[in-house]
Amino acid sequence: MGALVYWVGIAAVAVNAITGVLEAERKQMDLIGAVMIAAATALGGGTLRDMLLGRQVFWIADQTYLATGIGIALLTFFWARRRKISERLFLYPDAVGLALFTIIGTQVGLHWQTPWLAASLLGVITGVFGGVLRDVFCNQVPLVFMAGELYATAAWIGALTLIALQALGVDPALSAWIAMGVIFALRAAAIHFKIRLPTFSARA
Repeated sequence: MGALVYWVGIAAVAVNAITGVLEAERKQMDLIGAVMIAAATALGGGTLRDMLLGRQVFWIADQTYLATGIGIALLTFFWARRRKISERLFLYPDAVGLALFTIIGTQVGLHWQTPWLAASLLGVITGVFGGVLRDVFCNQVPLVFMAGELYATAAWIGALTLIALQALGVDPALSAWIAMGVIFALRAAAIHFKIRLPTFSARA
């Protein structure tokens, strides 16, 4: 499973880098701006996780992640200048990336003997913080804090599912696959059925 997780992780970095470039395109940024936004989107969550844990940042330990993020960002930038790319094309691949990053982040937290609640939040940070950085750098309220389909909630439920299954003695690899499936299913259902959390409504 280790090799599969590694390469799917690389793919998730690529997908998140693409979404970062698409947001930079909306803001009419130049090449450097687009690459920086893409790198923040693809690598930001794992970077914050590793800094909180005091461990070596993952893309410094293995520069394949960084090279993938930058390379895909460059390709996407020049492709997007020639042809319009729909953001909706990447909603479901992004859900896969969210699931993988969340579970990896949670497992890293557990491996470092982090208490279960903190480990679950480290998983959520790994999954969503890149998008928060992207939106902040683009001068807008992060989408994860706005009314919209379930995102961080799906990640947290999946992280808690992983922790619960492992506490019950379920095989770690099977627990990870089930938890990733939970995140993807919740996110896909939220996209398809427009499932949202309650929000504050304007008062007269």
